[in-house]
Amino acid sequence: MAATARETLDQIAAEVRSCTKCPLYKGTKNGVPGEGGAEAEILFIGEGPGYHEDRLGRPFVGPAGQLLNKLLASIGLDRQTVFITNVVKHRPPENRDPLPEEIAACSDYLTRQIAAINPRVIVTLGRYSMARFFPGAKISVIHGQAKLIDGRIVVAMYHPAAALRTPAVMQALEQDFQRAIPAALAEARHLAAEGKLATKPASTEKEDKDSQPPQQLSLF
Repeated sequence: MAATARETLDQIAAEVRSCTKCPLYKGTKNGVPGEGGAEAEILFIGEGPGYHEDRLGRPFVGPAGQLLNKLLASIGLDRQTVFITNVVKHRPPENRDPLPEEIAACSDYLTRQIAAINPRVIVTLGRYSMARFFPGAKISVIHGQAKLIDGRIVVAMYHPAAALRTPAVMQALEQDFQRAIPAALAEARHLAAEGKLATKPASTEKEDKDSQPPQQLSLF
C-alpha cells in the first residue's frame, strides 16, 4: 500500500531532524522540516529557520511568523490549512543567507514535500525560495505575480522578515496577500476542475521543465 501524504511528510521530517548532508546541522538545536496540512492547497516556502525556529523545531514562530499568522488570518487561512516550510531546514549561523550548496543539499526534501502535498498554489517568501521557481528574477519586480509552473500556480512574495524591517515592503506584502493569494487560489481551483493542474510527482515534473516553460497568468 502506498504511503499517505502525512506518512510521507512524517518520514521526511524524521530525515530532516537527523540530517547531516551539509554543515548547517552543526551548532543547531533542531532541524525544521515544516508543518501544516498534509493535503494543503497552498504551500508557503521561506528561506531558512531563525533563532526561534531552531529552538522549537517549527517554521515561522518568531516575529516573522507572527506576521505571517496575521497575514494568513486576514484572508481566512491559518497554519492548519496551509503547509509552511523553508528551502533549508537547519538555521544558518547568525541568520545569514543560505549558501547554494546548502540549498542544494536540502533540495530533495523540498521536492518530496511538494510531491506529497501536491499543492495547487505555491507561495515563495523571499529571494531564495523565489529563485527555485523564478531563476534570475528580482523580487522587487515580480512580487505578487503568479505563473503556472509545472502544473501549479506559483506566486512570488517578499519575506515577512523583510517587511518587518521596511515599511514599503510591509505595504507591498500586505497588498500581495490580499490580492494575489485569493486570486491564485480561485484560478487554481478553476484549472483543477478542468484537469489542468499537476497530478504527477514533482520528480517527473522536473524532467519536463525544459519542454514546459512557465506560463504567465492574467489573474489581476
